[in-house]
Amino acid sequence: MLANPWWLLALLVVAALVGLYVYIQRKRNARAIRFANLEILRSVTPKRTDRYRHVPFAILTVALILLTVALAGPQADRKVPRNKATVMLVIDVSRSMNATDVAPTRIKAAQAAAKKFAAELTKGVNLGLISFAGTPTTLVSPTPDHTATVKAVDKLQLDDKTATGEGIFAALEQIRTLNSLLGGDEAAPPAHIVLLSDGKETVPDNPDDPRGAFTAARKAKERKVPISTISFGTRTGVVELEGERIPVPVDDASLKKISQLAAPGGRFFTASSLEELNAVYKSLQEQIGYETTRGDNSHPWVLAGTALALLAAAGALLLNQRLP
Repeated sequence: MLANPWWLLALLVVAALVGLYVYIQRKRNARAIRFANLEILRSVTPKRTDRYRHVPFAILTVALILLTVALAGPQADRKVPRNKATVMLVIDVSRSMNATDVAPTRIKAAQAAAKKFAAELTKGVNLGLISFAGTPTTLVSPTPDHTATVKAVDKLQLDDKTATGEGIFAALEQIRTLNSLLGGDEAAPPAHIVLLSDGKETVPDNPDDPRGAFTAARKAKERKVPISTISFGTRTGVVELEGERIPVPVDDASLKKISQLAAPGGRFFTASSLEELNAVYKSLQEQIGYETTRGDNSHPWVLAGTALALLAAAGALLLNQRLP
């Protein structure tokens, strides 16, 4: 993509210079053959110099082409940190998060990864934290001070039940509140919900109920908020409650559907270890914390063209004792 493609018309001038150079060389050779003694000319003309005498002009031609392309304004996509965005980190703290299938426990690993994510997230992003079990708790409202989230993650407390929908609704409310302070939804920066959970919603029984997870995801779509979900744990996870071992397998299907029902831009991830969870957060950080913009990319063309022009000048002085 070029910003000013009409500058490429200057390549016609370069082509004309090449044509003129060839014409002059042919005229010069014809004149030399016409008036010179060929035997004497061959004996006094250095063969090596004659063989390479056109190289400087060839290099200069390439340099002019590169500089012409630079004038045309080549464009390139690049990732730049977002100046503004809102991210709500929503973490499941139901009792099943105490399972040890992820060392040392699901919740401990989730805390470690969440703190790393918060500490490394792009500085211009407003980050908030919500935990949920049977009810949601807003631990940090969206703020560019990410240390607040890092500190709050250590305060996560396990509780009964899993109300995934309530966690999403709470995140949407925090986003709505911030947007109203920033001039409304139209003027507000893009928002994203990152939901980490390890199991199926238990409150309400049906995720399509008015306060269910699927209903909350549809509301996120209405508000143009994508949801990236992380299914954390394994299918063999168990937790001990009152001396009884209870299976707590992850529920990939429902978490995947939540991301699909919300606004476009969310993704579904699975993680069964701290290393995998860190990799997921790293991917999300790249997706959420940066944006792709198209800008000027003429610098490499100018640099290469200038270097070749200097090389052509040096070669001409060395080989021909004059500039091309």
